Amino acid sequence: MERYILAISGSLRARSFNQSLLEAVAAMQQGTDLPVLFSTSIGELPHFNPDINTEQLTPAPVKAFRNQVQDAAAVVVCTPEYAFGMPGVLKNALDWLVSSGEFTNKPTITISGSPLVTGGDKAHASLLTTLKVIGASIPEGGSISIPAVTKKIGEDGRLHDAETLEQLQSLLKLVTAASF
Repeated sequence: MERYILAISGSLRARSFNQSLLEAVAAMQQGTDLPVLFSTSIGELPHFNPDINTEQLTPAPVKAFRNQVQDAAAVVVCTPEYAFGMPGVLKNALDWLVSSGEFTNKPTITISGSPLVTGGDKAHASLLTTLKVIGASIPEGGSISIPAVTKKIGEDGRLHDAETLEQLQSLLKLVTAASF
């Protein structure tokens, strides 16, 4: 099986800024021993319900998502900030992983991007708390908040800001080293 970095976007928008950030990460990893695979849409996951969180009743989309996380050599999670928090759809996806263990000791990097000058720092803090609770291994320096993201992504939907590209490259070096 090919090793990969699993990219999870906390936004459901087709052309979200967070998707653009993850596409930049994927472009950086093309041709390497650790390409990026985009996760199945977390929007397809049903609302978390402990009553169906059993081996027999777990919905197929949840099983597929869990398998992607389990099989990944590393994970990158990118979140927007909605009302000072991570989107409900991302929290829901992570809730499905609390008791199943796929994130335990998984090398993970995190990114938040926001049009605000705070870079989505409140959502990012919430994301980091949740990932730590489920056992993700986030290397020191393995998280960045990207402020004013709208000014860094062109009309073509691509990230053009050199400083942000360098920051993403640094994150990738950290998670790549941690995954071997």
